[in-house]
Amino acid sequence: MIYVAISAGVGFALGRLGYRSRRRSLQNRGEALVTRSLNFQFKPPDYHLMNHVTLRLEDGTTQVDHILVSRYGVFVIETKDYAGWIFADPNQAKWTQVMFTRKYRFQNPIFQNYRHVRAVQQLLEFVPVHAIRSAVVFTGSAVFKTEIPPGVFDLPHLIEYLRTQTVEVMPIPHVHLCVGRLESNRLQISRTTDVDHAESLRQRHGNSL
Repeated sequence: MIYVAISAGVGFALGRLGYRSRRRSLQNRGEALVTRSLNFQFKPPDYHLMNHVTLRLEDGTTQVDHILVSRYGVFVIETKDYAGWIFADPNQAKWTQVMFTRKYRFQNPIFQNYRHVRAVQQLLEFVPVHAIRSAVVFTGSAVFKTEIPPGVFDLPHLIEYLRTQTVEVMPIPHVHLCVGRLESNRLQISRTTDVDHAESLRQRHGNSL
């Protein structure tokens, strides 16, 4: 138990020390916007934001855009910075983006985030399953031409949703334990990690991405 506490403390400290450089690294425009907004709205000690978190699973790696750890739950957030029209069915493996006369198919981000949530659940087995929650946020100028599925938000509605989560599910020491566990198990933020993760995606999905 002492070892777990020490490991959690070291991991939490590393996360805090490396926070500024990690915030700026390897994020696209939408992810950077979400990072800034969440940092402004949700501050320590009740909240701790982690970005660009690559974790191992039994069949490769998975890369989480944002994990907001708080007294009110662990929020696993997938960011999409899209324009155009979006046609979305929560039960279909692919969604469609329409840009002028062109159509593009992309992976259902709800399904994509299930994998992220599973990786976080495996590491945080001491957190109730219902307290680890998925959220998908669209930050660009995209307009949904179908009903927006549950758990999918634009950025203002994501902030609103997070603010409504006010039932405490863990005390501050457990928040630190979660951050320590995640920091201790995440892969290094680097181009090499991203390239290796891209290869993991290709091995799982082939040319279907």
